[in-house]
Amino acid sequence: MRVIMLASAFLLLTAGPTLADKRPLTDQERARLTEAVKTDGCTAQKMKADDGKFEVDATCADNKKYEFEFDAQFKLIKKELDD
Repeated sequence: MRVIMLASAFLLLTAGPTLADKRPLTDQERARLTEAVKTDGCTAQKMKADDGKFEVDATCADNKKYEFEFDAQFKLIKKELDD
């Protein structure tokens, strides 16, 4: 029983930061990200906050899908073609 309790505690402690980093976007964050990809000629499809960054899947004017990554200040870190 003690082994199970220790293992459970370990899992909770190691998973805790990961669970805390993934969270729903606020309305303000969603608006800023939508505007950020719009200035690049794209329409946001899916957004998430993860590990202190924002990820946005978007369809752009060239009818291709891209994955955008922004830092906590909404500065573009990466834009790559999404296969």
